Amino acid sequence: MGTSHGSAGAVGLVLRRSVRTLGIEEFYTEFMRGVEDVLASHERPLILQVVPDIASELDAYRRWRDGGRVDGVILVDLLVDDDPRLALVRELGLHSVLLTPEPAASGHAAVVADERSPMLNVVGYLAGLGHRRIARVSGPTSFAHTVKRSEAFDAACRAVGLDGIVVEGDYTEEGGRRATAALINQLPAPTAMVFDNDVMAVAALASLRSLGIGVPDDVSLFAWDDSVACRVATPAVSALNRDVRGLGEQVAEALLASMETGVPVVMSAADPRLVERDSTASPRG
Repeated sequence: MGTSHGSAGAVGLVLRRSVRTLGIEEFYTEFMRGVEDVLASHERPLILQVVPDIASELDAYRRWRDGGRVDGVILVDLLVDDDPRLALVRELGLHSVLLTPEPAASGHAAVVADERSPMLNVVGYLAGLGHRRIARVSGPTSFAHTVKRSEAFDAACRAVGLDGIVVEGDYTEEGGRRATAALINQLPAPTAMVFDNDVMAVAALASLRSLGIGVPDDVSLFAWDDSVACRVATPAVSALNRDVRGLGEQVAEALLASMETGVPVVMSAADPRLVERDSTASPRG
């Protein structure tokens, strides 16, 4: 990443992730490329900081503002209940843009990414293949987008009379393996699993193979985020494909427009495209 260590006019992005996880999670790599494409054209650097928790993230914003390091910040992974970042950035006088699953909080620019319609499409697709017991391995339940996906998953399963199961994951390989082990030992086991990111889905594929469980013969796998890892896996993993770089561009554009005019700009992200690959098929029997 061509990030800067800071200067006037910079834009800040804080990610609550382990450095190891960030290195294998393609979503934020592509997202930051899109952000930087736009910022570079306006001669603004991007400052990236990776932190372990929300308290560390709040401290980063205070330090940045006290040092005059940033004019605006990008807020991702919004929390379900009274996200403290929203009030803090207003208090600090920082321009902000939210990547959010619902209409933006007052006073913030935003790019709104619909989580409901894509989930309805995924469940409908798997139901159309004949699956009647579908499991979902979610992201952390403290994230607003996780809750929106869970609500849509439950509603979609009820609408078509499916037995839906949700297990909380953490976006990591180990989290994907743990969730897969818990699900495959249920009786009856699900015939399809949907993972909230590509890392967990690909880890599940390897875990199932080590147990002698066939994909898609015994269980179908689907990833919420597409990536190179999904495309080169054996079998290749069906996924929702989003223009993540374009999403990053939108977020940067919304922030810069708001900084220029003083009026929060709200944009809608394009819906992802469902890509069918070899990891999904009709259940046997």
